[in-house]
Amino acid sequence: MKLAAHELHDLNELALSCVNSITNMAYMLQHVQDPEFKKILERHFPMHVRDYNMKVEFLNQTEGAKKELPLLKEDKKISDFTLQMVPPAMPVQPRTIVEDMNDREMATAYLLTLKRAGREYAWSAMEMVNPEIRSFCQTAFMMSCAHAYDMWQYMASKGYYPVENAEAKDIAKIGAMYQVVPENQEQIQQYMAQYQNPTAGDSGQLFQ
Repeated sequence: MKLAAHELHDLNELALSCVNSITNMAYMLQHVQDPEFKKILERHFPMHVRDYNMKVEFLNQTEGAKKELPLLKEDKKISDFTLQMVPPAMPVQPRTIVEDMNDREMATAYLLTLKRAGREYAWSAMEMVNPEIRSFCQTAFMMSCAHAYDMWQYMASKGYYPVENAEAKDIAKIGAMYQVVPENQEQIQQYMAQYQNPTAGDSGQLFQ
């Protein structure tokens, strides 16, 4: 497969990131204590392996990746009401001597890994010339988002992550700064009719 120089280096960084993610997840699967956390890892793990293997194919196969990375729906398990009942996050202090990581430390490491990977995929997608690799990075970004959402919900429910609702007066104050642009304006309608931008779906399809 022909690659631009920056695509080659981006794929190298992304593949190395996967090596780190998969290795850490393999460790976590052997050490995690909470069955709920373990199920999350077990559900995510095959997708990370597929993600990595596709990068290897892009780097080594003339025809590029043969596999596909599924686009996952986000599963909302915590309601807005439930979040209001979550207790304040428990205090935490980094340990300077560690033999085995505890569940909170592993959950934190995994969530931060997903957030970092998501930012890398988003940035890389905007730089990719090859449409197949760009599409792959976009899908991998959405995978990272869905997995990070799973982990955030888990950590919030366990009191591992701070959750604080914005005050209604603050929402009203900031919201009042912005006014909706009417979309029925002749100019906007003319552009929409003239160009008919194709759609592949909408944001509502990402939620179950």
